[in-house]
Amino acid sequence: MRGVCKRWRRLVKDQRLWRAVDLTEWKGVTSRMLWVLLRQYLGCGLRCLRLRGLLLSARAGAFLSKSWLQALASRCPRLRRLSLLHADLRGLRSCLLLPRTLQVLELRGCELPAGFFSQNSSSLAAADGPKAGDGVGGASAGAGKGPAQGPGVGIAIETLVVENVPSFTDQHLQSLASWQQLSRLELRDVIRVTAAGLRGSAPRGGAGGGAGGGRDAAGGALSGLRALELGNSGRPGSYTQMASLGLGEGWAGLEELTLGGREVGPGLLCVSRLRDLQRLRLRSCPLSEVQVLRSCRGLRGLRTLEFCEVTFQGHPRRQEEGEGAEAEEGGEEEGNPMPTLRRSLAALLPRCTLVFTHCSVTVPTD
Repeated sequence: MRGVCKRWRRLVKDQRLWRAVDLTEWKGVTSRMLWVLLRQYLGCGLRCLRLRGLLLSARAGAFLSKSWLQALASRCPRLRRLSLLHADLRGLRSCLLLPRTLQVLELRGCELPAGFFSQNSSSLAAADGPKAGDGVGGASAGAGKGPAQGPGVGIAIETLVVENVPSFTDQHLQSLASWQQLSRLELRDVIRVTAAGLRGSAPRGGAGGGAGGGRDAAGGALSGLRALELGNSGRPGSYTQMASLGLGEGWAGLEELTLGGREVGPGLLCVSRLRDLQRLRLRSCPLSEVQVLRSCRGLRGLRTLEFCEVTFQGHPRRQEEGEGAEAEEGGEEEGNPMPTLRRSLAALLPRCTLVFTHCSVTVPTD
């Protein structure tokens, strides 16, 4: 299209059109196409890039190379978010090959090598050392432009999303302690993370409990983490380690927690130990009123409690009483399927905001 006229060429090259690039719906992207895209179109305007790899493709093979990532960092110095779907990263060896400007990294359905998230000396050597024959045209494309990628500059990622990554283990989780800026971690359908692994990553005492608290990277503690999500959708053929049981010994400094699917039940048994928790989100699960009230009794500091796509198990008589009381007060609040639960939580947590999103109630016929 840019070959029609010079004006169209200028429009196609305008970096304002290339701020957010999403190629996850295009299954025909190859490594060679990525080089063409990077050389001709992507530049300083790029902020967000989403790519689909070849893990589920008949072609398979390498997708992202060290030289291409170096060229990406050089040509796109304002890149902040990188989202990878079905990408095989086992040939990269280290996260230090990623652009150092990234603030958000999303990995969905990917494969990872052991030690990928580590920032020790061997990882630095793997990231900075020369590697012959790496990618198409890598020697010229990654040379001498943009910010330095030297070993003195660490990972600056603040948010990490890991979803349906079978190779993500407790060792990967604990190596994230070296990520100095990491404040949000979302783990969904990560079946090899255990309660013991989560317990080993939790900071102890007050070291990370306040703003500016120290980090125990040597001990494997994620002391700077402020938001954590644990979810297991319970898909056919999957199983759960009930990793949320690892919260039972507390997590200093954790202010926001999201539990989803099969992690909700075991997680609710432990939330009372999270003394700094201010926001709790429960999603995609069945819950009873008694279960919620019993778990929230010790969360006096909670400021927001959100239920998203939750199926509440109601009692016929109590549901009728609740609906009658709401009618006397001027009608049931829109989006609140459990009026009795709302009133009980309002009395238990008077400073907490309650949010119900796409929730429903099942009432036994007997």
